[in-house]
Amino acid sequence: MAYVAVTGGQEAIEQSLRLLEIFRNSEEDISVKSIQEHMSLLIDKIMSEAGLYSREYTALALKQCEGSVEEAVFLLRAYRSTLQRDYYSLPVDMGSMRLIRRISAAFKDIPGGQILGPAYDYSHRLLDFSLLDTKNGSDADHTAGAGPEDPDSAKDPDTAEAPDIICSRVSDLLRSDSVLQGAASDDDTPPFDVTCNLLTFPAPRSARLQTFARSDAGFLGGVAYSSMRGYGAVHPTVSELRCGYVEICVPYLLDEEECVCIGDILVTEVEALVPSSTETDEDFEKMTLSGGYGLIFGRNENKAIAMAIADASLQTTGDTPSQDEEFVLTHGDCLEMSGFISHLKLPHYVTFQSKLDRVREKENTHD
Repeated sequence: MAYVAVTGGQEAIEQSLRLLEIFRNSEEDISVKSIQEHMSLLIDKIMSEAGLYSREYTALALKQCEGSVEEAVFLLRAYRSTLQRDYYSLPVDMGSMRLIRRISAAFKDIPGGQILGPAYDYSHRLLDFSLLDTKNGSDADHTAGAGPEDPDSAKDPDTAEAPDIICSRVSDLLRSDSVLQGAASDDDTPPFDVTCNLLTFPAPRSARLQTFARSDAGFLGGVAYSSMRGYGAVHPTVSELRCGYVEICVPYLLDEEECVCIGDILVTEVEALVPSSTETDEDFEKMTLSGGYGLIFGRNENKAIAMAIADASLQTTGDTPSQDEEFVLTHGDCLEMSGFISHLKLPHYVTFQSKLDRVREKENTHD
């Protein structure tokens, strides 16, 4: 059977786009600013997978694609590809992070203390039906926790005046005790940019970490979960989880020893530790702690932890899926994943007719 072109294709596509506009629009329009302010965690997730830090443009992409994460990532990556790269930022000093949240599952007492910060870990998982009333929900958001003697407590936490919280890292304490192997920050090899270079195997660790940071959160969580359940060798302890603001600096063109801060971004950092492998008594005597590293845009704790587990898992040897570098690194990109699945909606007339002819020929042979 010959390949038959669909007639009226352009007109049909235009009508499809008109229908899309109808489905996207509603009587009560939602502003980009409202999406940006009220869908913060979703914004962070999409920025991470898109590899572009822009809360406003991410909110715009979400509005444009009716909340589809995959489409929003597609839009942002397409936009990112049009931007000129003027500078390469300097390595970020994570030790100077201005903290809003910092916890350790490894130690009860850490220098600077545990900082619970904003998290759903301690909330009751009960529907708040008062949020159905927009006015009441808005009033509650602005007045919760604010007393007559504390007028500033009702302000936006991003704009409220408060002293910066900067704490030493737990990993630095462990390294000073000589029980911790080298960290990702100790690697002085040039970073490998997977957006500009073809990923080859074995991949350098910087390529792994960048690929993980852009990977689909669900896929990465599945890889980490499989490792902890026994399809791998990593079940770590979170040495430290940090969430806060870090400064991004670029070299000053007139003096390479100076730099200019171009802004700050909100990130989540995780260091997860596991004991080194001990197959012999001699290995046991030399046992140290090693582990994985995760760094993600925004408040994105589960993905950062999953990234640290996946990073640690690829540093172990074995034949489980979570230890297979090529499998993990090439199947986690949400854009490639959704694109390859989505392409099945496109015409496959010729290939299907070929399969159908073979099946019919086989049936006729048996008859």
